[in-house]
Amino acid sequence: MPTLKDVAREAGLTVTTVSRVLNNRGYISADARSRVEEAIKKLNYHPNEVARSLHNKTSNTIGLIVPHIRHPYFAEMISNIENAAFKKGYKVLLCSSHAREDRAKEYVDICTRNRVAGIILCSGAIPVEIFEGLSVPVITVERYLDNGTASVECDNKHGGELAALRLIDSGCRNLLFIGSTKDIELPADLRGVGFKEVCEKHAVRYIEVDPERNLYSDMSYQEFIEEILKQYPDVDGLFASSDVIAAQALQVCRKLGISVPGELKIIGFDDVIIASLTSPQLTTIHQPVKEMSQAAVQLLADVIAGKNIKQKTVLPVSLVERETV
Repeated sequence: MPTLKDVAREAGLTVTTVSRVLNNRGYISADARSRVEEAIKKLNYHPNEVARSLHNKTSNTIGLIVPHIRHPYFAEMISNIENAAFKKGYKVLLCSSHAREDRAKEYVDICTRNRVAGIILCSGAIPVEIFEGLSVPVITVERYLDNGTASVECDNKHGGELAALRLIDSGCRNLLFIGSTKDIELPADLRGVGFKEVCEKHAVRYIEVDPERNLYSDMSYQEFIEEILKQYPDVDGLFASSDVIAAQALQVCRKLGISVPGELKIIGFDDVIIASLTSPQLTTIHQPVKEMSQAAVQLLADVIAGKNIKQKTVLPVSLVERETV
């Protein structure tokens, strides 16, 4: 098995220079980088990741903790974070907590034992106490964490405002907001805040309902939505806090014989792939998942490099017009 010394000999460079190229540290000329890359390819050299992590006290691995893998929003987030991390020379250790506190604690321990360079946290179910005294940076995406290093969010409140304005402009006067679970405070709660403020300003009827935690975990909202629509038959505009909920609201409307957008207009949130696969296609609030993923990875890379970073990053949202309004 070829060693670092073999790569240096083949490239005609010092071991120190080759190490700098592999770790992307300090000034490296284009010629030196090219010679190292050619030598690595020729010798089929693979760095000893365990030895590197022991020497550096961290690895080139980022821990990524999410509550779901199959949820389309988190699936898109995972894909974009992995891609952004790869471009910066990081691998991703993916952990799915399934919104369970015990599993989340175990995954934080796994990240620590694997000497991750940092953690990107996308799960809202993990209590903040777990991160007290943690020696690695933690970047949060769409959640609050007082003892975290930095956070990345979208402009949730403006998203709620845009949804309310669009429904009101289309003639709706009895509006329903299906929010998120309330067992933990999240930035996504501001979607309902913005929505409610616009409704009150325009003096239209406003109803808010929040699903139970088990519905979020199972992503099964149809019975809940059916009960709500039967309880409030005069609702003519619905804003859902996710496209998953909005898509299931469409299915319930089909079952109950409610025409969309004729009798009921629907707006989702996220603009993930499911929004363009429904019939009719969902009008939704576009959350910049790709840009948020890139921002989270960049913040983590900057912290690791010892740079000063912005503690809170908020990215803009926009309304995507399709067929449900």
